[in-house]
Amino acid sequence: MTGGLQPALARLIAGQIFLHACMAGTRMAAPLLALRSGQSEAAVGVLLALFALTQVFLALPAGRFADRHGVKRPVGYAVIAASIGAGLAAAWPVFPVLCVAALLTGGATGAAVIALQRHVGRAAENPTQLKQVFSWLAIGPAVSNFIGPFAAGLMIDLADFWLAFLLMAALPLVAWLWVRNVKELPPVVRPASAGRSKAWDLLGEPGFRRLLIVNWLLASCWDVHTFVVPVLGHERGLSASVIGTILGAFAVAAALVRLALPLLAAQLRERVVVSTAMLATALLFAIYPLMRGAFGMGLCSVLLGVALGSVQPMIMSMLHQITPEHRHGEAVAMRLMAINASSVAMPMLFGAAGAFIGISGVFWIVGAAVGAGARTALRLGRH
Repeated sequence: MTGGLQPALARLIAGQIFLHACMAGTRMAAPLLALRSGQSEAAVGVLLALFALTQVFLALPAGRFADRHGVKRPVGYAVIAASIGAGLAAAWPVFPVLCVAALLTGGATGAAVIALQRHVGRAAENPTQLKQVFSWLAIGPAVSNFIGPFAAGLMIDLADFWLAFLLMAALPLVAWLWVRNVKELPPVVRPASAGRSKAWDLLGEPGFRRLLIVNWLLASCWDVHTFVVPVLGHERGLSASVIGTILGAFAVAAALVRLALPLLAAQLRERVVVSTAMLATALLFAIYPLMRGAFGMGLCSVLLGVALGSVQPMIMSMLHQITPEHRHGEAVAMRLMAINASSVAMPMLFGAAGAFIGISGVFWIVGAAVGAGARTALRLGRH
């Protein structure tokens, strides 16, 4: 890794941690507040879906905006939106305002992620460095998925929900302090032969299509875990801080495995890592609902974090290798749009399915689908 890339990457990771922690903490606190206010599981599913809804519609415009303007301007707008969203929840902690907070914090995080991933992908100089930089960058959400829920749960237990949301509103401002001095990369010159193209043309590439399918299956696993743990914890009488710690254990495990990936990048084959993670996830989803206490849930959460934490750097490395440089923003946006379209529908589906077949059934069905998708993952390198 070049010396000039390291300081910039460190600042971007720090910025991503604080911005993403705002959304992660809000995503844990808002459903708990809704449940304590008497909302149904189906309503909580709708609320969780809203964290992804804005990203579905903003992804492609955000990708093109990043292709034109770089990293700092998109992140600056995201900071403003996220702080406003969490601040509204602190001022008016009622269900409709929680929905608005979900839309704003989710959309802000998605737009920032597109700009950040595009920037570090362009800065990498070879495939090994791609895996390294995306492994380092992927540590950010893993760490923030611990900091956000844990801090929010602690504030809820110590004071009340309003203080948790107020803390979440302050985190994006810290993110901007890290990102504002990052140097922009030179603009990409679009090849004259490229002509005008639509983002959907990228789906004509078989490797890109398979990548989206696998990414969708794995993203569904994150959605299941995010949805089920607060519901199971609430049913079993666990405190907000314990629920946040279980979610945080997943995040810590994902962060630790991503710390190891840069050291092993030259020896790792992307499709082998992804397919192995899918099989491990299927096995863990089979046994997770059988765990009745906080320790068992926490252990499954850690193992699941190890499996799923290894995936994103491999997928992002392949994505940047199979798409043209001048379309990296669009490609990253399409990936984010696909998984967030799923994240809009899946929590509502999980809420409805949980009412009919139980939470355990949701785990088992998604686990079976992910296990079946491992074969597609093995074909990812063939494009």
